[in-house]
Amino acid sequence: MSSEFIDAINILAREKRLDKAVLFEAIETALVSAYKKNFGGTGNVRVHVDRDSGEIQVYALKRVVPQVVDVLAEISQSDAKALNPAYQSGDICEERVTPKNFGRVAAQTAKQIVVQRIREAERGLIYEEFTNRESDIVSGIVQRADARNVIIDLGKVEAVMPPSERVAGEVYRAGQRLKTYVLEVRKTTKGPQVTVSRSHPGLLKRLLELEVEEIHDGIVELKSVAREAGSRSKVAVSSRDPNVDPVGACVGQKGMRIQVIVNELSNEKIDVIAYTSDPALYVANALSPAKVIRVEIDEMAKVARVVVPDYQLSLAIGKEGQNARLAAKLTGWKIDIKSESQALQQG
Repeated sequence: MSSEFIDAINILAREKRLDKAVLFEAIETALVSAYKKNFGGTGNVRVHVDRDSGEIQVYALKRVVPQVVDVLAEISQSDAKALNPAYQSGDICEERVTPKNFGRVAAQTAKQIVVQRIREAERGLIYEEFTNRESDIVSGIVQRADARNVIIDLGKVEAVMPPSERVAGEVYRAGQRLKTYVLEVRKTTKGPQVTVSRSHPGLLKRLLELEVEEIHDGIVELKSVAREAGSRSKVAVSSRDPNVDPVGACVGQKGMRIQVIVNELSNEKIDVIAYTSDPALYVANALSPAKVIRVEIDEMAKVARVVVPDYQLSLAIGKEGQNARLAAKLTGWKIDIKSESQALQQG
């Protein structure tokens, strides 16, 4: 190798954030294999690459003995002392065995190692970048979609969205730009494997943080999110500033802020409700849009018994129990709903 090649390695090490020492050690290890493969070496050898000049030397490693039995592993005391008078019996002697035309093989081998290490370094940087984006939103372009997975191009890496993370009813087409939630980033031999989701509650949470300035600034706090992806979600919010209405901030003027998120989530309905530390009021709010007459709280059983007007019963429960189910997820309370007439009959 030439000094120009060494200069190139130094530059690449800086640009690609490679450890130069590790890179040289990898090249030397690879050159040992190249020497044995191309020049029939079978004993122990060491290769040294001069860090400044690029000069390469191959050394056979042999034990100094009084009488040689294995010529591949041993060297006589007289021959060893001819190389270096300091060698004593039992020492490991290094005998230079560099082939005359080893330079060409060495340059090719070194190039392969550098390319390989650059590829590994780039994969490592991509892994670091995306592992820092776990629980965040990324935007990409759908490459292909089949029964097994949706593959999304994120620019530097392809992400996988498995069937369990899709939204029922959503159709994914090649070329479509899509926002997804980064669930997990794993390091593999082929580079980072990114798993994304469209159904995770975190996607709604991050969309709200991006769209609602007051949430991003910490004035409005997201207390809880309950989501049945593709159908309906409930979000509980509170304000750290008494002059800021948390629900109004999230909904926006004429509903514009929440509509942006609804559009992104394929018209998923989103109820934004005011959080309160009063569990009875919190449960009543969570059952919105239904009107509630009263809520009785059983702290021991963690049950909220709710009474609603007769005409509001089906609205409070929701289609297939969805409204009550989401309210229970949001508040953490088991909710038992009865109509006013049912409550009167039971006394």
